[in-house]
Parts: sequence; structure tokens; C-alpha cells
Amino acid sequence: MSKPEAGPSLSPGLLVWYGFLLAAAALGGTAVAMRVSQGLVVTHLTSEVPWGTWVAFYIFFVGLSAGAFLLSSLIHVFDMRHLEKVGRDATLVALIAMLLALLFIWMDIGRMDRFWHALVYGNITSVLAYEVRFYLVYILLLAAELWLAMRRDLVLAARGTGGRAVLARMLKLGSRDLSAKGVERDRRWLKILGAIGIPIAIFGVHGGTGLLFAVVKARHYWNTALFPVVFVVSALVSGTALVTAVYLIKTRLAGKKVDAGLLEALSRLMILFLLIDIGLQFFEFIVGFSGLQE
Repeated sequence: MSKPEAGPSLSPGLLVWYGFLLAAAALGGTAVAMRVSQGLVVTHLTSEVPWGTWVAFYIFFVGLSAGAFLLSSLIHVFDMRHLEKVGRDATLVALIAMLLALLFIWMDIGRMDRFWHALVYGNITSVLAYEVRFYLVYILLLAAELWLAMRRDLVLAARGTGGRAVLARMLKLGSRDLSAKGVERDRRWLKILGAIGIPIAIFGVHGGTGLLFAVVKARHYWNTALFPVVFVVSALVSGTALVTAVYLIKTRLAGKKVDAGLLEALSRLMILFLLIDIGLQFFEFIVGFSGLQE
């Protein structure tokens, strides 16, 4: 009687990588447990240095999210078919980045269990109160766009077997339409939601995040009307760069050929956004420097 064949073994490099991930997860879990049990005292933040790395990561990931979303919205709203391959990836990246941003800022809250107070007890004169509500609308919008972008694939995946099919059947929300009219309807709704989302992302999400810092009068370089605009343009730079990186990694891992035309188009967009960002940063520096001279 022949012995059953052994399954594929993990390479030493992959084992080391998994071990590193487990160790990092254990270390991170320990740090989170300390933060929850002991409060912000473990961060050694003071009134002189009230914001730490969590706030920095919050700003960074909000920027990535807004930039990726604006890119996906430009693709859908302006019917940029040559960039359509990365449209869904951009929406997914935007949603994940936004959830990570909120996770980081949640860690920075003194009483983590009271995060919902920002929604219930918001001050009408507080920029942060409006910002929290914009975040909520923005996340719902991202989820709706992602579902529309994936709907047809979910319906197809639901016809299979296994865990993936079960998950697809839950996520497709009863949808069965695979017709060309259904796909066109999805495109139309993506365009509508994208048009709604562009001002939300610009004025509410990342522009609003920039406004949180622009109203700090003690910081001359921040306290300008240009600061929120810089946040938005910087988000477009980082978001486009992230979507490009995700496309390259995803394509190469799948063993597919990289679309040179798509890569060139993304590169041109990123260079354009970067040049605008550099120009705005220059103006911001001049305005801030002039404020210091007064």
C-alpha cells in the first residue's frame, strides 16, 4: 500500500516570515493591552508634546485613503477607461486605509470606550465634530462603491463551492444580475457616488483633517487657509503612489504582465500632483515665514 503524498511544505524563508509576523502580532497585542489597561500614561506624552506617533499615522492613512478614493472617483466620474484596472483596487485601499486611520486615532483617545461621544455630544462650533460625521458618511460611501465595483464578481464567485463561495453569497446581498444592463447600471451608480464623494473627500475628509491643524494659531506654518489645500493635494500624491504600488505588487504576484500604458498614465498623474504639491508647499512656507517675522 503506497503512502499518501505529503502536502507542499513551507520554505524556510516563508517560515521565518510567518514567525516574524506572529512575533510582531504578539508584541503589538501586548502593547495594546498595556495601553488599554494603563491608559495614555504609558506613552509619556505631555502637555508640551500632546500628539505622538498614533496621530501621525492617523494623518498619513487618512491622506492615503482620500488620495486613493479621489483617484478612483476621477476614474469613474470622468470615465477614464484606461485607468479602470486600478479603480476597484483604489476603492479597496481607500476603505482599508480609512479604517486603519480611525484605529490609530482611537488608540490616542484617553477614554477609548467613549469614542461614540464624538457623535452624540458633538459641539456645533467644533471642527472635529463635523469631521467625525464626514468620516462616517465617507466610510459608508466607500463601502457602497466597493460593493458596486465587486458585485458582478461576487455573483460569479457565489456559483462555486467552498468557503469563498459561501462568503460571496453573503456579500452579494441577493444580487443575481450578470447582464450587460446590470453592469452598466453599476457603472452609472459608481459615477453618481463618485461625484458625491469628491467634495466629501476634498472638503470633509482630508481637507477637514488639514483644517484641524490649520486652526491651531500657535503654529504659524499651519495657521493658513492654504494648509487644508496642501493636505488634499498631498493626499493625491500619496494615494496615487500607493495604488500604483498595489497594482505592481498584485500583478507580479499573479504572474501577469504589467500594463506599461497604465503604469505610464499613473506615473504622469503622480508627477502632476507632485509638482502642484511642491508649488503649494513653497507658498505655504513663504506665508508661514512671513508670519514669524511679524
